[in-house]
Amino acid sequence: MLPSISIVIPVYNSASTLPELIQRLEQALVSFGPFEVVLVNDGSQDDSWETISKLAAARQWVQGINLMRNYGQHNALLCGIRSTRGDVIITIDDDLQNPPEEIPKLLAKLAEGYDVVYGTPEQEQHGLWRNLASQVTKLALQGAMGTKTARSVSAFRAFRAQVRQAFANYQGPYVSIDVLLTWATTRFTAVKVSHAQRQRGVSNYTFRKLVTHAVNMMTGFSTLPLQLASLIGFAFTALGFGVLVYVIGRYLTQGSPVAGFPFLASTIAVFSGAQLFALGIIGEYLARMHFRMMERPTYVVRDHISPPDD
Repeated sequence: MLPSISIVIPVYNSASTLPELIQRLEQALVSFGPFEVVLVNDGSQDDSWETISKLAAARQWVQGINLMRNYGQHNALLCGIRSTRGDVIITIDDDLQNPPEEIPKLLAKLAEGYDVVYGTPEQEQHGLWRNLASQVTKLALQGAMGTKTARSVSAFRAFRAQVRQAFANYQGPYVSIDVLLTWATTRFTAVKVSHAQRQRGVSNYTFRKLVTHAVNMMTGFSTLPLQLASLIGFAFTALGFGVLVYVIGRYLTQGSPVAGFPFLASTIAVFSGAQLFALGIIGEYLARMHFRMMERPTYVVRDHISPPDD
């Protein structure tokens, strides 16, 4: 019998948390009928793959996928999503901060007719810089998604399997699952869920990584930075035209040019900075076009432990 629910978990250096996570998932989902769990090892440096292999050997409903190297959380998620067989797909982190016992809340909301449901933490258990970086990422995602629900996104999400058809053929090194989901539907919502403190290890998402992810989303899936550059260029062009009118008017009415080299130098510096800013944004887009033309793979699988065919 094919599973009705598929759980996709990107794994990175989480050998110590996986056994408890699998046990709690089994207890939380046993009443929902057949289900499967897809564990994607994203280049872990500990014994995560050995742990995944043991879990898959002991349970037929556990799949194990071992990637060649670390590609990133969203790349690993895309790999796992493409391997699922259930009608509903749920993604959850491997650190136990998203309690598996909260999954029924997502499923209940999904049954109301939505296509994607996010589990938004009632209170995130992160530090100041991590929370700040998360807000930066969500603001960038809001521009890319074009929906208010972007402010409530999290790695704890449930969506219908039909949605993945929109990005079945997606290729490229830069991946944002949340943006890809918007390619198929606009029926998003979110529910409040509890968020536990991290009991083991440290977060692999630093402030720098989250900001980099935000930049990748803005330049990889949105034209907002280009529009911003255009607006800045227009604003400084209008300013320059105003300065020119002032200088000519001063000359015609008073018969003398505007004195003050510092003012002129400052104006030139401002214009030069605006031009370099716009060129930098264009360069980011050109760089992403360059990487896509190189056809770098989204991920490469080294090993795959799959359940027997039903």
